[in-house]
Amino acid sequence: MGADTSGRGVIRRAVKGQRRDVVVGSLLGAAHQTGEALVPVLIGLIVDRAVVRPDGGALAAWLVVLAVVYAMLSYGFRFGARAGERAAEQAAHQLRIDVVRRVLAPHGGAEAGRPPGALVNVATEDARRVGALNMALTLGIAAVVGVVAGAVLLLRASVPLGLLVLIGAPVLMALGHYLARPLEHRSEAEQERAAHASGVAADLVAGVRVLKGLRAERAAVARYRTTSQASREANVRAARAAALQTGLMLTLTGAFIALVALVGGRLVLSGSIGLGALVSAVGLALFLPGPISVLAWVGAELARARASAARIADVLATPGETTGGTAEPATPATGELRLHGLGHAGLDGIDLTVRPGEHLGIVVTDTADAATLLRCLARRCDPDRGRIELDGTPVTELAPAALRSALLVAEHDAQLFDGSLLDNVTAVAPAGADPRPAMDAAAVDEVAATLSGGTAGRIGERGSSLSGGQRQRVALARALAADRSVLVVHDPTTAVDAATEARIATGIRRARTGRTTVLVTSSPALLAATDRVVLIDGGTITAEAPHEDLVRDHPVYRTAVLT
Repeated sequence: MGADTSGRGVIRRAVKGQRRDVVVGSLLGAAHQTGEALVPVLIGLIVDRAVVRPDGGALAAWLVVLAVVYAMLSYGFRFGARAGERAAEQAAHQLRIDVVRRVLAPHGGAEAGRPPGALVNVATEDARRVGALNMALTLGIAAVVGVVAGAVLLLRASVPLGLLVLIGAPVLMALGHYLARPLEHRSEAEQERAAHASGVAADLVAGVRVLKGLRAERAAVARYRTTSQASREANVRAARAAALQTGLMLTLTGAFIALVALVGGRLVLSGSIGLGALVSAVGLALFLPGPISVLAWVGAELARARASAARIADVLATPGETTGGTAEPATPATGELRLHGLGHAGLDGIDLTVRPGEHLGIVVTDTADAATLLRCLARRCDPDRGRIELDGTPVTELAPAALRSALLVAEHDAQLFDGSLLDNVTAVAPAGADPRPAMDAAAVDEVAATLSGGTAGRIGERGSSLSGGQRQRVALARALAADRSVLVVHDPTTAVDAATEARIATGIRRARTGRTTVLVTSSPALLAATDRVVLIDGGTITAEAPHEDLVRDHPVYRTAVLT
């Protein structure tokens, strides 16, 4: 893919892409932390110079300085946090786009072995966690500045106290990183289980009608309950790891602050520092747990981001099912499709020429061979032997996106989307094209009549408000409205009644006049409307003639389409 698609590469791009906001947020956050560290020092100075020796004018002047510092730290916190949040959200958004672009890439492959719910989880929760690293980085840099500022100010008050902080803070940071390792492993397991649970839920929702028809609701619920419980247990383990890390860090931080206070108290008793310095030291000792705890939190966020980045990288680095060419289809396209010695899986030596503008039927006696043929035509895989040409150019030399702009394979199980009926039909139609001819050809007007809003009526997710036959008609109308030079359609009317099927057969022929159309089907009504039919039996072409001739003369064909 060119870009670094490792987990570190994902994090690097997420941070680098929002460098400006991270820098601005870090600088403003550093100003906030510096202001926080200055407050106890200023209070100590006020005690020494305006309280121990009462001086109203000095008190007023120092209070003005204190107010300015408060305004500075308030401004730094507000706008620094805004810049950090913007960097986090923009990085997460870009990662979501990267994941979705990879999933939708013409060369495919990203969805292999991953249920839709798992991909959704990667594109949402994992992207959010990696993006949140920008906010953590912004706060972490500011926290480091806060710790350093506190240490420097303590050094001015007392060298032993300053050295104690300078030595102790890095030790605490190292311990925080060490303690975050178990959290990273548990976070990865948690996300894997959550993604699996999402995938199972998506599958169950998609097949809810089938499950109800089979009366398999209990089995489905039991399956999801098992998956959900596993996800819950992973979440609990991750939460325990986070709680343990937080508790240990708080304990270590408290012990560290107690040690600072103890050393400071001994210095006061020995007369090494005055009352104001004591107030400053105590205030700084109370301030330091804040940035130190932020550093511990940053370590935990980094652990979570690493686990999520690895999952995103796994999707982005998935090899494509096909390699991409660079050529463009012939202009103007004639729509000639040729198969030369095509061999793949069950197919063996398929030689076929589909003439420009021809209306061809293909009957395949083995459903597995039909699926293989469609995969090769759609270029979701390349054949082991032979080649496929579009207008004289091998499809392997065509850019995948360019190929799909000329050749569309509308598969039997095409999915619809939540939205209006018209939006589904025009989803891939050329801009400004009239969708009515395609809708009439697929008898979608009858579907629109059943919706309260007509063509503007919503059909629900995956067309859940429609019957199986209605969904098929909408999917067919979408394929026809795409207006490709070559259209391959697989069994578009298996759930449609005979009268409607006859109407659709005539409609497809009319809508595709002058353009190449291939119908992979066993429907007599659709085949009767074709120019000729090719029979593929046993992986090879065994007959080729008009539908009526094959029905009369070929027993295998007659059995395939009439039984």
